[in-house]
Formats: sequence, structure tokens, C-alpha cells
Amino acid sequence: MFLRSHSRLRRTAVVAAVGACAVVGLSVPATAAPGVPFSPAAPAAAQAGLRSYLVITAPNNTAGAKSAVATNGGTVFASYDVIGVIVAHSTATDFATKMRAVSGVQQVGATRTSDLPAQASNPPIPASPTQTTPTAAETNRADMTQIKADQAWAVTTGSPSVTVGVLDTGVDDQHYDLKANFDASKSASCAYGKLDTRVGSWRPEGTHGTHVAGTIAAAKNGKGMVGVAPSVKIASVRIAEAPSGLFFAENTICAFVFSGDQGFKITNNSYYTDPWLFNCPSNADQAAILEGVKRAAAYAEGKGVLNVAAAGNENIDLANKTTDTTSPNDSTPASRPVTNACLAVPNELPSVLAVSSINSSNVKSSFSNFGTDKIVVAAPGDNVYSTLPGGTYGNSSGTSMASPHVAGVAALILSVNPALTPAQVRAKLATDADDLACSDSRCAGTTAKNNFYGDGRVDAKDAVGGGTTPGTSFENTADLQIPDGGAAVTSPITVTGVPGNAPATLKVDVNVVHPYRGDVVIDLVAPDGSTYRLKGSSTNDAADNVVATYTVNASTEVANGTWKLKVQDIYRSDVGYLNSWKLTF
Repeated sequence: MFLRSHSRLRRTAVVAAVGACAVVGLSVPATAAPGVPFSPAAPAAAQAGLRSYLVITAPNNTAGAKSAVATNGGTVFASYDVIGVIVAHSTATDFATKMRAVSGVQQVGATRTSDLPAQASNPPIPASPTQTTPTAAETNRADMTQIKADQAWAVTTGSPSVTVGVLDTGVDDQHYDLKANFDASKSASCAYGKLDTRVGSWRPEGTHGTHVAGTIAAAKNGKGMVGVAPSVKIASVRIAEAPSGLFFAENTICAFVFSGDQGFKITNNSYYTDPWLFNCPSNADQAAILEGVKRAAAYAEGKGVLNVAAAGNENIDLANKTTDTTSPNDSTPASRPVTNACLAVPNELPSVLAVSSINSSNVKSSFSNFGTDKIVVAAPGDNVYSTLPGGTYGNSSGTSMASPHVAGVAALILSVNPALTPAQVRAKLATDADDLACSDSRCAGTTAKNNFYGDGRVDAKDAVGGGTTPGTSFENTADLQIPDGGAAVTSPITVTGVPGNAPATLKVDVNVVHPYRGDVVIDLVAPDGSTYRLKGSSTNDAADNVVATYTVNASTEVANGTWKLKVQDIYRSDVGYLNSWKLTF
């Protein structure tokens, strides 16, 4: 049984299986020039001291750096020219130091603290699991009803034109509940950092990726279980290495670039990039990891991919980091101080939507990470039932299990609104999420938005909305002090990319922190200066704070331009501030 500490994304509790004695695997586990696919070589022992490095240059300007790799004791293993990232191997202990002095090289960093395994030069194809045909009938499982997926299916079960990439430990493509939706033509392995498109390279090393895939798109076929989007396509991009089961930076970079080039609409990322739980920009190696994976994720997003990721299982506040005791996990971990500049990758990257985990009572799972402006939405991650290799099923827990619920809902959204951009899908998920109130003293924010659940529990039924085109949201989260009994202050939001006029149902979400909200007057100011009163003053309203959504008929106003929220405290004695506000068109 592959069982590791629950504290890591890919390492969760024991799975109770149906049909076999199952185990939990890792549960937490051509423009891009994505490297030359593998050509099998004769097996050979790994060279002692052989390490992997990221060499980063300006995009599409890698030629000089590639030449320098060879002259400084290294070899080019793979190159992602479009984002300016080279994967180099070397046994020279001064390789990184020499390469950092090369003209045109921006950053160089080791991706691991251990030697490369022998499999890197000749990766074996994982065996195809022996299959069992399930006999149990499908039921409405608690996690699906919790996010209203069963109600969303009345609108759509998903479109086969939408492909979700499962970036993970590999997927059992022959599983009874997955094979109908599996797209082998878009599946591959990126383990060790080079694209491998050989048949079967995507197969599972462990059970984690197959479990994730079932939550997204297990078929609605009367047996086993049903995924959130049971008619969309799934593809497997294996990034877990053998024998370690770890997900190194070069593997993640390869996977994101491949996802963008394959036209995936969504990727699910239920892992963090090893060997560092947090990558600190003050460390040259970790800075290169941050930059390389950031570029790759942004590349995928630029190609129209929404990247969804698990927030992590350490039960820590990602917005208030202090110490990491678990890194590096490929050699000997040591306690080290970390700051908020140190990021978990990929879930803390700007182009990634991070998901926290809730239990069946809609309360933060005991293990789930959290953090102000770190979590977008929450989803069920406790004791989730899904597919396992070989036609079996089982339960597992972790933010790894929460993230694929959101990836599945995003797939449903794009099934009914295929023209939406990743930013619009992200906004739709947040806008239609169900608010969840704070559940303990560490939770900060409002019911509408807080550091435990972000904008709330993902809602599949509202997200598909009968196929209507969702609105686009723009938000200003910068705090603005409101003078006590003083002049009005304004907070701007610049709207772009919205054709024509604003709607007659323009939504204005307002979050004002103030101990006597009757003192506060709030107006919406259109780009042409027109003013719409949202809230007047009241000497009888002594309650705290203004957390409300207002609907404005702004159909005579051009949508694009700078809108302002004007806030004034008209009485003295109580001081407050504007926490955030949002426009939804």
C-alpha cells in the first residue's frame, strides 16, 4: 500500500475500495517546441551526481544558452523555446554558477536536491491494470448533490468538445467508467521533464490520478459512479516520476506547455511542485522554479486553458507563512523560515484557480489550507468516492479531491458557453458559488468572501444557468479608508472588453467595514459621471458593516471605462473602510 503523510497534496488517507483490495496512491499526489519525444535507449545506470536544471532566457531566444550548456559541462534534455525555458542535465557542481554568468541567461536553478533516476533516460511504460467490470449501480453521491451537479445534468452533462487535462500520476484509460470519455490522442507523459507520447505513457503510477479523473468525468452509464461532467473528454498528462512519485518543476512545465498546445479547456492540478513546499525568490534555485512554472502556466492560460489547482493539505494560512519543516522532500527535510513571498506552485501562481476543501457539513476540512485572496472557491474533499485503477472504486480525502469538482463544473460551464475565456469562467465560478459563513476563529472576511472558502462552495446548477451567457466581473480589493464625518472618497474599477452598454441588471457587490453602517452613504459613479444611489444614511441602523449586492439599471451607460464607488461617512465617532467592491455585467 502506497501510503504517506497526509500533510502533502498527494498523500491522503486509506481508501476503502469496491471490487478489490485497493490502496491510496498519491493523493496529494508545435509552436511551443516542447522537446523531442522520447526514443527508447538502452537501459543504463544513472550517472552519479547527475542533476537537472532550469536555464531561463527571454522567450524564443534560447539558442545562445543551449550552446553554453554544452560548453559548461551539461546537455540539453528538453527545451520549451516559446517560454524561454531549457531543461539541462549536468554532473558539474559549478554548472549553475557558470551558466548564470552567460549572456542572455536570466536565471538558472536546480530542480531537485537528489540525483536523477535511471528511468529519466529510458522511462518504462506503466503496465495497463487488469480490469474488473463493476456491478454496483450508480447512486446520487453526497459530493455531487452538495454542489448540485445532479441538478446541473438537467441542463447539460457536458460536451465532448471540452477536454479536461488531468495533470497527475497517470490515469487508467481502460477503466469501465473512464474509457468512453478518455482521449488517448491528447494524452502523454511529462515525467522527467520531456514529452513522451508513446502509447500508454500516460498510464498510472499509483491511484491518485485515476481517482481525480473519475470525479471530473466518470461516465453516466448506470454503473459505478458519475463524475461532475460525465460527457466531457479527459486526457492524462502524467507528471509523477517513478520510482519516487514526485512532481518536479520540469515535469510541470512540460505538462502546462503540452496542455496549451493540445487545446485543453481546463487542467486539474492536484499536487504541488516538488521538492519544495514553498519556493522562495531569495533562493536562486527556487526562484528559477517559480519563474519557469509561472511562465508555463501563463502560456497555457494564454492558449485558453483554465488551470484549477488544489490549495494543499497542511492546514495553514497561505497568506501568513512562517516556517516550512517538510522540504526538500527528495532528500533530507530541514526546518527553514519562509515568508509570504515564498509560494506553493502551482496553486499560488496568478494564472491558477486555487480550491479549498470542505466536508459534508460545508465546513473547512481539517487538513485544508486557506488564506485571504488565496482561495477562489471551495468544494467537497472529505471521503470522496471515485474511480481507482483496474475498474475499482474507493474513498479518499484531500484538497486533491476538491479541485476536480471545480474542474468538472468549469467543464460544464464551457459546454454551454464555449466562447468564454478562462477569466470569464473563473468569474462565473466565483459569482455563482454559494456563500459559506466562517466556521472558526481563524476565518477572516465575510460570508460572501472569506479566507476559508473564497467566494463560496462551487454551484454546478447555477453555473450552467440554463445555458445563458454569464456576466463578466471586475473587482477592486484594495482597502480604502473612509474619513470620519468627512468628504466622500472613491474607489475605481476600469472595465474593458465588454461590448456595448452596461446591462439593466448590473450587479454591484459592496463590502464596507464600519461599526455603524447607518452613517455610510454609497453611490455608483458611471464613466460619464452619472451617479446611482446604492445606499442612503439612516440614524436607526446601528448594525456593523455593509455587505450587500445592489442591482442597478445602467443600460444607458457605456460599459467600458472607469467606474467608481463613492463612499461617505456623514456622521462622526465611528471609523471604517471600504474592503472591496465588484461589478458584474
